[in-house]
Amino acid sequence: MQRPISEDRTVAREPGPEAPQARPAAGPLTPERLRLVMLVLAVACGLTVANLYYGQPLLAPIAHAFGVSQGSATLVVTLTQLGYAIGLLFLLPLGDLLENRALASRTLLVTAAALFAAGLAPGFGVFLAMSVLVGVTSVVAQILVPLAAHLAPEEERGRAVGTVMGGLLLGILLARTVSSLVAAAWGWRTIYLVSGVLMLALGALLVRVLPRRKPEHRSSYAQLMVTIGHLVREEPALRRRAFCQAMMFGAFSCFWTAISFELIRQHHMGQLGIAVFALVGAGGAAAAPVAGRLGDRGLGRAGSGIALALAVLALLLARVGSGSVVLLAVAGVLLDLAVQSHQVFSQREIYGLRPDARARVNTVFMTTIFVGGAIASAAAGAVDESYGWGGVSLLAAALPLAGLVVWTYSTVRHLRGRRIPSYAEGE
Repeated sequence: MQRPISEDRTVAREPGPEAPQARPAAGPLTPERLRLVMLVLAVACGLTVANLYYGQPLLAPIAHAFGVSQGSATLVVTLTQLGYAIGLLFLLPLGDLLENRALASRTLLVTAAALFAAGLAPGFGVFLAMSVLVGVTSVVAQILVPLAAHLAPEEERGRAVGTVMGGLLLGILLARTVSSLVAAAWGWRTIYLVSGVLMLALGALLVRVLPRRKPEHRSSYAQLMVTIGHLVREEPALRRRAFCQAMMFGAFSCFWTAISFELIRQHHMGQLGIAVFALVGAGGAAAAPVAGRLGDRGLGRAGSGIALALAVLALLLARVGSGSVVLLAVAGVLLDLAVQSHQVFSQREIYGLRPDARARVNTVFMTTIFVGGAIASAAAGAVDESYGWGGVSLLAAALPLAGLVVWTYSTVRHLRGRRIPSYAEGE
């Protein structure tokens, strides 16, 4: 099925002198084989991306163990996300150059080593350095999401991306619960050691199950990196999607970075209580497959606006309902639903922009998102120390509100029939 050219592009072409196509796997995947591969990709994405979030509910015991302030402890989240942004910018483009299965499995070996070193770190400086390396190498999750889009038939791309993103989002949302439970039982260092073992096992599983996919780009790595700038310049829809999702992820990071401090300070919770609280957010992962199907039906524009508005409302609820754990939990669920839905709508669109440059498209998209998240996490720590939870929740609400302004402007101009970049694929 041929995808129509959207309004923001007169020609869908690869930036640069070449326009190669990726070499397919050894043969077309049967439906049963495709389902198995998508399941493995979902599990792999979930386990890998969880490394970025294990530290969020552990900031208080980490601060105590290393003798630093709570504000300094938030550097764990900030630097891990900055490391991830670095990996997205410099490692993820290799997905358009190197064989994907080998790239992912070998990178996981470095992730495992960094996790073991973090779990055994003798000082805060070493732990922060290993947190950066964990972030850099956990980019494997974003190597695998575009691979799902490559392997699935075009008419099922949204469903495939939604399935894999569902696993990734479960990893994000369950990571906080798992790390809190493990910390309560065996200490906060244990989760890093356990995850290191899981990364080794996961690398072996990917080698065994995934088909090979070798891109056929003739360009060098340096030339490949130059084309990223071309993508930013030539794809307005990519810029818009990246900005709006960065605002959403910034809000997400603010909420989950500061909420453990609020639960300890205001509601006198321990690690077990924080673990149970974090578990309620896992319901947000259910939005990913639904959003993927809605995106396949051309409802990405409307769904994106609803998701942005829902995030604003969720964070205002977190502000006015801070005295109630139940209301805070409801706000967390609604925020996660909104953030994950908007991301799937966005990825459903951007992966159709340049099929032979999906890794680089994902580089632009995800790097923007995690730079926004890292800045928001750092701001959340400073705001929490000065203004408490009320300040953090208002800061977080302002971010998706900015995205909603951009969405409204784009939608109004689209409805007026002007030739401007469309916000959602197929519209």
